[in-house]
Amino acid sequence: MSTQESLKVINARLGKPKARIGFILGSGLGHLTEAVDGISINYDDLPGFPQAGVSGHAVKLVLGKLEGVDVAVLGGRAHFYEKGQADAMRVPLEVLAALGANQLFATNACGSFRSDIPPGELMLIADHINFSGRSPLIGEPTDSRFVNLVDAYDPATRTILMEVAAKEGITLKEGVYAWYSGPNFETPAEIRALKILGADAVGMSTVPEVILARFLGMKACGVSVVTNMAAGLGYEQISHEHTKAMAPLGATKLEKLIRGFLRRL
Repeated sequence: MSTQESLKVINARLGKPKARIGFILGSGLGHLTEAVDGISINYDDLPGFPQAGVSGHAVKLVLGKLEGVDVAVLGGRAHFYEKGQADAMRVPLEVLAALGANQLFATNACGSFRSDIPPGELMLIADHINFSGRSPLIGEPTDSRFVNLVDAYDPATRTILMEVAAKEGITLKEGVYAWYSGPNFETPAEIRALKILGADAVGMSTVPEVILARFLGMKACGVSVVTNMAAGLGYEQISHEHTKAMAPLGATKLEKLIRGFLRRL
């Protein structure tokens, strides 16, 4: 019901807008909403949208054009660690799908395991490990809950992003993203375990949204901005403040990548 109520608010304000692609922005990346030529609506005004729970997120929906493409940008997200709800972003994603978005472009801030993807660089997500073991589809009564996650991160989109990065002179390497529930950061032992499992980076978001996007019939892709080396692998004092401070270093590259990608659509 909240999805339909939110759509009524959006349609009343903007006259039934359409979106071709939807974005979710991670910690410290919310300022990218300002790049869109459009109109914003605060989450507080949209039934079923999460309330502000994490600093560094611009909790508003922006609808408009970027590089001539109709986009819908979720300036912030709710995380599992806030209320223990893996499906916290279900209504916003249902709204994106209802607006016509057939693809989700998720972004996040992450900790890297790899010396060749240091802080300030971007990582294209090739696959994920759901280290939390939680699913946003728990409780979904229909058989559509059995979502196939082979190629969850659309291979064709990843190819385009790699081509755009090369053209724009952006270093972009692919890797596996592990979802850790948070809110505390990982221990060095957990990082060692994740490396053995095949992860290249770790963060506290994105995986539940990608699962929901695939459930809703949307293609998905994801790009991480590396803000630190993971626990035990670097010299930074890992904290949320550090994450917010470091995210802008990769945000310029991310915006350039996104703009180049949209020009290819």
